[in-house]
Amino acid sequence: MKKSNYYLLVIILLAGVLLIGASHSGVRAQDLTAAIIAQIEGKQPSSGRELDALTLQEVMQKYNVPGISVAVIKDYRIQWVKGYGVADIETKEPVKTDTLFQAASISKPVTAMAVLKAVQDGRVLLDDDINKMLRSWKVPQSDFTKSMPVTPRSLLSHTSGADDGFGFPGYSPAQPRPTLLQIIAGEKPSNTKPVLFARAPYTAFKYSGGGLTIMQLALMEALKKPFAEIMMKSVLAPLGMANSTYEQPLPAGVEAKAARAHSLQGKSMDAKWHIYPEQAAAGLWTTPTDLALFIVEIQQSLNGSGGRVLSRKMAQEMITPTGVGPFAVGLTISKRGEGWYFNHSGGNWGFRCDMVAHIRKGYGVVIMTNGDNGGPVIREFEERVAMAYKWDTLDKPLQR
Repeated sequence: MKKSNYYLLVIILLAGVLLIGASHSGVRAQDLTAAIIAQIEGKQPSSGRELDALTLQEVMQKYNVPGISVAVIKDYRIQWVKGYGVADIETKEPVKTDTLFQAASISKPVTAMAVLKAVQDGRVLLDDDINKMLRSWKVPQSDFTKSMPVTPRSLLSHTSGADDGFGFPGYSPAQPRPTLLQIIAGEKPSNTKPVLFARAPYTAFKYSGGGLTIMQLALMEALKKPFAEIMMKSVLAPLGMANSTYEQPLPAGVEAKAARAHSLQGKSMDAKWHIYPEQAAAGLWTTPTDLALFIVEIQQSLNGSGGRVLSRKMAQEMITPTGVGPFAVGLTISKRGEGWYFNHSGGNWGFRCDMVAHIRKGYGVVIMTNGDNGGPVIREFEERVAMAYKWDTLDKPLQR
């Protein structure tokens, strides 16, 4: 045999060995993932908790939650996604991985990313007076704003002095819907009170959906575009969030993929869902898969491997608390056991959801439900994921 042919044969044999090894490795990884999913879905080793003796399906039945959708992140990528139960109790349509849910207040940190992208592009200043962005309405001048103005950072971290403290109930499709100016002023047909400022910025933390509505108006007026278009071009499309939209009402062509809202008893209500003109605060329709892409963007930007939307500097703003309260720009930061996490939860009419992820270690989970009683199911699922993957929370229970 010629020497050249010999070397070629050796190369082919080595390549075959490597391919077989890679194939076997892939099978082993799939088997391990399947085993973890089965562990999470099944009855738990007894630790004295009430829900240990129940399967995940039984936990859903106990709390009258018709459907759940989940995405689990490991090593800075989505490891698995899955849907459980039904998207609509009347049609019995199953939850699929591309079924859309209302993200409710998880809309806020996604909005925060769009604001930071505008900062990164030199269109907005994070610590500038918000009134420089606003045209049709201004934060009233008062003793509270003499020494320090209301800024995008303070609005996105709920430290602006806005005192409304509310989320939003939304509007039935049959109801008239207010403009942003009517919502901020508390004028009919708005179903919430006016947004008022009761203290100087950064003197206290108070959760404020109204503050995010002001931020929505400011971003639209600064960039001169509709809010849903801003979000699509700056965040959703670049991250590949193909099943996400801030359009309110939901476009007719997408309605068939959307989960229905359900009551505390898991029953259908007088409308499939409510509409939220407060898009920045509560208007995102999305999936756990898409929100997992949002999480991975933050994690990868933080570890320096490069994000598609944010620089490392801008990502740092999303995990750096202002010094007052638990919020950074858009996200809550908390210590759970020995790990530091960023997270945000959400609750709209008939929907509950949560996302949580480790700041440094590239793992996390997103859970979305279509029931008003989704909270206990979400907490149980999160705890099972944390135990199965040995998160940095095991020396202490997850905060509830």
